[in-house]
Amino acid sequence: MCCIPTWLRAKNQYGYDYFKVSEETLSNPIDVLLTVFLVICFVENELKSSDLTEGENSAHGRQHFIFHRRFLNRDENSKISAEAPNHPMNVIPLPPKSSNKKNDTTTTVSTTKEPRDEFLDLRKYTTLNPNFRQYMEWPPYFRLPKHNPTLADVLKVKIRSNMTNWEKFHLQISKYYLFPENSKVVDDLLHDLATQKIIGVEQLPGGTQLKLILTMEDGAKALFKPMRFPREVETLPNHFYFTDFERHVSEIASFHLDKLLGFRRTPPCVGRKVNISEELYPLVEPDLHKTFFISPAGNVCFHGQCTYYCDTSHAICGDPHMLEGSLSVWLPPRNVLERKPIRSPWRRSYNKRRKAAWETDSFYCVNQVKTVAPYNHGRRIYDLMDLHIMDYLTGNMDRHHYDEIQTFGNDSALIHLDMVEGFGGLTLMSLPFCYHCYNVVSSAYPHSIDCFNSTLARKGLATLCEKAWLMILLHLCCQNPISKQWIVALSIFFRVFGRTTYDEDTIILPLLQCCVIRLSTFNRLYSFHMGPKRLSDLMRDSMATDPITPVLIEPHLSALDRRVGKILQVVRLCLNANSPDLVFLDDM
Repeated sequence: MCCIPTWLRAKNQYGYDYFKVSEETLSNPIDVLLTVFLVICFVENELKSSDLTEGENSAHGRQHFIFHRRFLNRDENSKISAEAPNHPMNVIPLPPKSSNKKNDTTTTVSTTKEPRDEFLDLRKYTTLNPNFRQYMEWPPYFRLPKHNPTLADVLKVKIRSNMTNWEKFHLQISKYYLFPENSKVVDDLLHDLATQKIIGVEQLPGGTQLKLILTMEDGAKALFKPMRFPREVETLPNHFYFTDFERHVSEIASFHLDKLLGFRRTPPCVGRKVNISEELYPLVEPDLHKTFFISPAGNVCFHGQCTYYCDTSHAICGDPHMLEGSLSVWLPPRNVLERKPIRSPWRRSYNKRRKAAWETDSFYCVNQVKTVAPYNHGRRIYDLMDLHIMDYLTGNMDRHHYDEIQTFGNDSALIHLDMVEGFGGLTLMSLPFCYHCYNVVSSAYPHSIDCFNSTLARKGLATLCEKAWLMILLHLCCQNPISKQWIVALSIFFRVFGRTTYDEDTIILPLLQCCVIRLSTFNRLYSFHMGPKRLSDLMRDSMATDPITPVLIEPHLSALDRRVGKILQVVRLCLNANSPDLVFLDDM
């Protein structure tokens, strides 16, 4: 108050300062302006000196002020920036937000459906138009060689009739696909996984959630992900994408979706019901034995050992003995099918308060991605667009890496490892750093987890364990270190098909930023939207033969149709800004 003249100050009955302004002061314009200026100075000075509160509540008031300044203001700025015309999220049409205020007494529900967009302006770019190629670049930007070698060709092994379906599947993996179109071997393999006797059970080391490695009587191995909750349970709105539980049905549905899209880059997956007491318990190791118990409801439960969600409060329970889950086929060992994980340029920040650069920069693809190899030439950028389209359809926000096959040389397809990927033998688990850690530990040969952790510390990689936001603990078990049989597994926790009424539109931002797409992918999406059968109908028919059908509930199937329309809307926006020969790659 020292800066306020005495002729403006006075004391009220409680002893606090207030302003005393006479009628003579108000009659003079100069005095009025001076008074307003001094009042502003007074308020600012009081806020700085008192930290919003007085006495015993000063600390609490300061903390509240700091929280508001750091987070609430930041949120307001984010809202303002998102409302800007050039913000990338403003380009994708979003549904109006509903009001959830507690004082709302009535709810208006519209029974009139909006007319479906037929996208007639996009029809001329599809194969439904006989002259569609007049809009395309010809010859195209690049064309893949027609020769598509298989793993059997590389290994110079002939597929024999007496081989198991698992062996046939491995040998049929090719440069462009994991399995041929309409492959009978895949159908037979899925039948084997769903029906054959289980002869081996072990827990997959590492990871945040429980997964089991099951061995069938013909030697085939698969990764079993148990059901944690029913299909009808949706992801909680307040959960981050990296804290949600895994869903066993998501892997099955993603395999069928990948096949319908024509990608065929996802390992086959099938549902199965197992008897915990008869099929699992007699075969598990002693350490896993200790985690079995009977719940108060009389159900057989177990929780295993993992970094998170492996305790009594997060146990897996049967009904009372039967447990539903998904079985994903294991790919060949890395020394047979050579591949490595590549960091995605559209990786998220994995931070509760910070966004990644691509989420705020509309020109991220043009300036940061398309200018560097391997995205500045060849098929890689188009492969990533296919991958993000699939992620958007499934709602997968956790795309931080993708796997590149190296056995067949350049121009090989990516593998859509959106579910846990299993390799033969024991496993080193490292979600974001597995390739780098593999290079470190392959020369050290630690024999135990403790030895492995100390090796990381000596190599200066202790900071890896401090990345708590990834919720991953590095584990290592080595079966034969002398022969250097190191096998690295990349686990991308598949938390998709979690919400039916919400579309995470940031997943499709890479397509909006790059504005490139394969013509074959666009044609399939257009046919999914226009029919005669929509994507929901095709998915329902494809999953009808699965042992745990229905795999997805109807709201999830309806969400697929809605998201297809949004992807076509993004393609339309790209065509409004670019010529069609720059948007489409003619691979038909």
